[in-house]
Amino acid sequence: MGQRVSVLSSTTTHLLGNVIVWDNHACMPLRPLDERFLPQLERCRQAGITAVTLNAGFGEQTLAEYVRMLATFRRWLGERSQEYRLIEKVEDIVDAKRQGQLAVCFDIEGMNAIEGQLDLIQLYYDLGVRWMLIAYNNANRAGGGCQEPDGGLTDFGRLVIDEMSRVGMVLCCSHTGYRTAREAIDYSSGPVIFSHSNPRALHDHPRNIPDDLMRSCAARGGVIGINGIGIFLGDNDNSTEALVRHIDYAVQLVGDDHVGIGLDYVYDSAELDEYVQKMSVTFPDGLGYRSGVKMVEPERLPEVAEALMAKGYDADSLAKILGGNLLRVARTTWK
Repeated sequence: MGQRVSVLSSTTTHLLGNVIVWDNHACMPLRPLDERFLPQLERCRQAGITAVTLNAGFGEQTLAEYVRMLATFRRWLGERSQEYRLIEKVEDIVDAKRQGQLAVCFDIEGMNAIEGQLDLIQLYYDLGVRWMLIAYNNANRAGGGCQEPDGGLTDFGRLVIDEMSRVGMVLCCSHTGYRTAREAIDYSSGPVIFSHSNPRALHDHPRNIPDDLMRSCAARGGVIGINGIGIFLGDNDNSTEALVRHIDYAVQLVGDDHVGIGLDYVYDSAELDEYVQKMSVTFPDGLGYRSGVKMVEPERLPEVAEALMAKGYDADSLAKILGGNLLRVARTTWK
């Protein structure tokens, strides 16, 4: 894929050189021992991104698949410590910025990953997983997904949230059903994030979230991470203008303390197409998944910052949106 090159103003260049830029959800191929795509992380580092949260798995995948994927990521990154830093604590992100490294942690999309065993949450945390969402589009034993009738947060889901709080793992409600998300936000003792969810007011898709959920998330100190997926931005539009429109809407609704970035960029679009074809329940017809999904590339984040600055966003607001708000949640939650 060709990489876009933007001519940035000196003000934007200076800003990006001095703030934490954090893409809170990125998707590398989920094939243990297959390292062919991992060098693409250099794209993030060259774009001035400080930290990336890599997906370790989603939905119905098994414990073995999650652990093997994390092992592959950790070994590859550990062998390249000049360029990359495995995140253990918040200070690793700050230090990586100073040293020109890309800091990396991991996420899990769905509580099926623990297979009913609560003490696996500590294991995942020790392996670098820093957030986990409840359900991936479809219901599981913890709660409801966003693309089907939602029975709400279960007793097991509450136990998982309690253990995540004890361990220091951030709770995410992207891909989660409306009722389950509302109950999880109300139940959680700390900030909750929507790591990669866009405003439904701008585009009516079940993966997007209504204003009241965004307000509830913000009221608890959480962050809504705007993604760059065209079918969620609207009409499969992956333009910078579309992404900025969603960011700006979220900021106007909940304030610049509660908006971040989670591009959800898929580094192997062929693998995404394979998942869509074989997982018809998770990715049903009629919701745009089969239309050749367009995405905002990580190289575009400097251009996004420039566009927000042109709309009147000052350096303080941009520092929060680009990574500062996620850093705050990490400081509040991580152990």
